[in-house]
Amino acid sequence: MINNNLRITAGFLAGILLFSSTPAEWLAVEDTNTSETVTYMSDELYYFSAGAVSAMNETVVLDKDDDDTILADKETGVTENDAPVVSEPEEGGETPETPEETPDIPEEKPEEVVPVNPFANIAIANKINNYTYVRKAPNADGEVLGKMYKNNAAVVLEDLGDWYKVTSGNVTGYVAAKFVTVGDAAVCKKAATITAKSTTNGLRLRKKASTSAGIYTILGKGAKVTVLDDSTEGWLKVKYKSYTGYISADYADITITYEYGETKAEEKARLKKEEEAKKKAEEEKKKQEQAEKDKYKDPTGKDGQAVIDYALQFVGNKYVWGGESLTKGVDCSGFVMKVYEKFGIKLPHSSYKLRKVGKAVKASDLQPGDIICYSGHVALYIGNGKIVHAANKKDGIKISNNYKYKKVLAIRRVL
Repeated sequence: MINNNLRITAGFLAGILLFSSTPAEWLAVEDTNTSETVTYMSDELYYFSAGAVSAMNETVVLDKDDDDTILADKETGVTENDAPVVSEPEEGGETPETPEETPDIPEEKPEEVVPVNPFANIAIANKINNYTYVRKAPNADGEVLGKMYKNNAAVVLEDLGDWYKVTSGNVTGYVAAKFVTVGDAAVCKKAATITAKSTTNGLRLRKKASTSAGIYTILGKGAKVTVLDDSTEGWLKVKYKSYTGYISADYADITITYEYGETKAEEKARLKKEEEAKKKAEEEKKKQEQAEKDKYKDPTGKDGQAVIDYALQFVGNKYVWGGESLTKGVDCSGFVMKVYEKFGIKLPHSSYKLRKVGKAVKASDLQPGDIICYSGHVALYIGNGKIVHAANKKDGIKISNNYKYKKVLAIRRVL
């Protein structure tokens, strides 16, 4: 057993190994207090000489605590041997005698990285009005396999001079070189949809391409924007919702997407789908028109009261500046014009011109259906001092209780 006072150091062992002149298979250190011997195994002296020097640098102290647990502490020692330390050679290698004999190895220069041009083999069908054919053979008589429409993209597989072999979507064939532009970054970007996704939280959308510029808003991680321009180094000009500004290019992943050509079968399926959608839209329009007819009754008479009865059906509908639809939106003069149109009377779409239609009427002679003209506004007189008119965007078509709510410039009667 090793008692509490025994300390065996690697430095002590190393000293013994250094000064031994003969190969040793076993070395023994005797504890004088216990007569126990601690034994170490080694190879030939040559192979542990360097290790001995290293061992003198780091001393391992074995000790025992109160519960008989062996502890290992590391204490930094000092190498007193000034001779150069030579590492053991690798198998088959040579160990230089001195550092000066180590040959100088020239430092390798890093290989220059050439930026990859993502547009190098992209063809854009931009020299056409509508479409160009993708053919089975590189000549004008080749079988038509599909079409590339204006600004469609393709990957160039082979350059034959007057023709390119390309893949565009699901169609692979030949297109005439005179109809496409290949490898032009500006043309590709114009034809493509370029988007960017924020890679971090707190990405500032700035008013200008500068970290000192004002901020429109802050984008969260994963927010998507449309890239409008990438020509400013380190910045992307983008559109996000109603904002157009700049974000740092270092915090955005860019995606470039194109529209591609189609096979003959794809074209046939698309045209069929479009025709079905057109028919469905026409049927929906007819349903809406019929619904309007069912909701809004045609006039039953041709006097002023019939005009008011018809006009009152549209109260609550939208005001739209310049609009001419009693159901989808009209402005003040459009309202008067469309109401009277139902009675076969054509009136101008102008509040100013309406002051001169029909005949003048005195305020004391007002009747339902008369046109009340104000500065920049018109209304229809209901009776009992009330009017119906397309008032504004907030109120739409409404009834007002006092026709004198603003100065009356003229009263005209057209029936």
